Amino acid sequence: MREWWRVLAGELGGLVLPVGCAGCGAGRTVLCGACRSALSGAGAGPVRPSPCPAGLPVVHAATAYREAVRAVVLAHKERGALPLAAVLGAALAAAVRAGGAGGAGGGGVALVPVPSARHRVRARGHDPARRIALAASARLRREGVPARVTPVLRLRRAVADQAGLGAVQRRENLAGALEARPGAGRVTGWAARIVIVDDLVTTGSTLVEAARALRAAGIGAPGGAAAGATGAAALAAAVVAAPADSFVRRGPGATRTDQKTCE
Repeated sequence: MREWWRVLAGELGGLVLPVGCAGCGAGRTVLCGACRSALSGAGAGPVRPSPCPAGLPVVHAATAYREAVRAVVLAHKERGALPLAAVLGAALAAAVRAGGAGGAGGGGVALVPVPSARHRVRARGHDPARRIALAASARLRREGVPARVTPVLRLRRAVADQAGLGAVQRRENLAGALEARPGAGRVTGWAARIVIVDDLVTTGSTLVEAARALRAAGIGAPGGAAAGATGAAALAAAVVAAPADSFVRRGPGATRTDQKTCE
């Protein structure tokens, strides 16, 4: 019992007086100014994994997954640094806005977090993607974008841990693993955009499977475009971070290959 109280006192002390920045370890602060700036979303833009898997909707990321950003994402996901959800949510909101939410045409935005396995949620003590999505939706609403989190996806079978798996193995591991919950189609009654959200994209396999499950339930039009004649809401994806080399080049030097999606 005495040892338990000692551990608890140490954890509470860490909350009051942080050991150091979650991104770089400097100072006694949750997140320093430089690392917070790296997650500002100022460089948010479209990303496209290589090779690009078929069925991947248009994806926007807030920043590159490296150094401080990697450390912050992992601290939130694996070490339960829950105060970081606010800054990660702000970054995710920037990625959602970069994909067109809140722009011309307006309309509701449904953020659909990629679901975690129950055993992973229990082990971590929280659901990282859903927590970040909630922070992002709150940020978007404060900015005048009608957004809400709609956790309409669930796992229908067990999947292996994705860490260490290659692109082909990840696709095989996730194929058919997700499904929409009963009644999920109601989201199309108010949302003009359906945005699948996660903290990270690497090969794109998870987002492909999430998009497949939504489309199988009649939710979302392909390509991230505006709702078509069928009335289907646009389907896109947004993440906090992506590999630096997956960002699509824009401007005079961009080519048709750089600009195309994976649809």
